[in-house]
Amino acid sequence: MTDLLEAFDAHRRLLFTVAYQMLGSVADAEDVVQDAWLRWSAADRSDVAEPRAYLVRVTTRLALDRLGSARSRRETYVGPWLPEPLLTGTEPRPADPADEAELGESVSLALLVVLETLSPLERAVFVLFEVFGVPAAEVATVLGRSESAVRQLAHRAREHVAARRPRFDTDRAAQREVTERFLAAAVGGDIEALLAVLAPGAVLVTDGGGRAKAALRPIVGAEKVARFLAAVGPEGAATPGLWMELAEVNGEPGVVAWTADGPLMATTLVVADGRVDQVLVFRNPDKLAGLRVPGGAS
Repeated sequence: MTDLLEAFDAHRRLLFTVAYQMLGSVADAEDVVQDAWLRWSAADRSDVAEPRAYLVRVTTRLALDRLGSARSRRETYVGPWLPEPLLTGTEPRPADPADEAELGESVSLALLVVLETLSPLERAVFVLFEVFGVPAAEVATVLGRSESAVRQLAHRAREHVAARRPRFDTDRAAQREVTERFLAAAVGGDIEALLAVLAPGAVLVTDGGGRAKAALRPIVGAEKVARFLAAVGPEGAATPGLWMELAEVNGEPGVVAWTADGPLMATTLVVADGRVDQVLVFRNPDKLAGLRVPGGAS
């Protein structure tokens, strides 16, 4: 059993990240990894030539099975649905696989939003082939499709994502500076400062899920976004016992707000040409499971 667990743990972070990118849910991804462990512990490993390939195949298929029901639940979701955020870039790195996931720019929350518009098979191919570089022949085995079909799916998914994927600045110092200006302006309710940092076509999406106060539709345009933030920012900042900090969320600049009870809100920004193009705000408490209070408390 020790050998089994060690072999599984060697790939646990990869499996969680594959499932998370497929499902956009921390809880569902953790459940998939647990189910993959049960399959692994019961498998006849005399037929398993490569544990990594076997485990990725099992995890992908389990995630695909969950994706259909997850999408059905989202049809009745209150307001916009966003993937669950994860803190990344923390030091020292936490032991939990959800917190260890190395997401970076290629799998940012903005990209996960785009992946939601792909078909389940296109999403699986994009995650395996484009993100992780799994060979097409291996992806074909995972999905039970021909290699040519996988390449066609990959081509469609790549074009779809490229057409919808937001641009972003790669300079981390510039991203942080814009994030600091955005936070100060939002907390202070300064409309002019917000207009100075927002791109003209800025979009704000808030995910409350009916569990927290949030806009029920995306807000489009710098002036509308600025007025909304100026109205709710000072009110939120006045929450008793609140503290806020700049954070790396899914490899992007962001802000996390906490109270003694745990995380209250997370916000991530897409910064392009020195201005904020997209603001994603997470208020649904069910979506904040991937966040941890600094110092390890929860």
